[in-house]
Amino acid sequence: MRISELSRRSGVPTATIKYYLREGLLPPGRATAATQAEYDEHHVRRLRLIRALIGVRGLSVSAARHVLDAVSGSPTDMHSLLGLVFGLSPTGKPGEESAEKSADEDSTAPGGSEAGSLLAELGWDVTEHNPARHVIDQTLETLRSLGVDYHWQSLLPYARLAEQTAVLDLDQLQEPSDPLEKAERAVLLTFLLEPALLALRRLAQEAESHTRYGKPEPRE
Repeated sequence: MRISELSRRSGVPTATIKYYLREGLLPPGRATAATQAEYDEHHVRRLRLIRALIGVRGLSVSAARHVLDAVSGSPTDMHSLLGLVFGLSPTGKPGEESAEKSADEDSTAPGGSEAGSLLAELGWDVTEHNPARHVIDQTLETLRSLGVDYHWQSLLPYARLAEQTAVLDLDQLQEPSDPLEKAERAVLLTFLLEPALLALRRLAQEAESHTRYGKPEPRE
């Protein structure tokens, strides 16, 4: 297909496609003339992933290039692929966007943190560099500073629900066989679905409040 068709199929403007080509995010098409090239379905899938990584995930161009190169280089390792998409390298080391956070978080040893205790209780195998550990520690510390007696044990019921959610998430990644499609779907289902999941919690809270405390409807 020509670049105009590639733009239509992927939803990415032609000028942006040319920029991605110059930056090395998108491999060149098959040259058909001095200034023309043809593209295929691989380019469509890669463009969709680029759009998801930059537009949805919020990665820089250089960080997106790193993820794309790694995805193309190790298509059979699903765990590493998801780690790249979610912000961790295959070795478990912080990616570009989380390196600064990790430097600030070194003062709290993951093994001795409340998040570490929670993960140990759950039996979850999670890299020590996962920035979500710091979020848990910081949140619990903030709650206690505001007078709320809340500790990692209080999160156990929520963690079990999160575990079930993770099963649903990963189940939805089984169907695509192409690693680019898997990575794109992982980004979209994680980062675009999160607001809807939070909205469901708010709706459920209202429904439960009505069940417990709502006034009965007056009888006619």
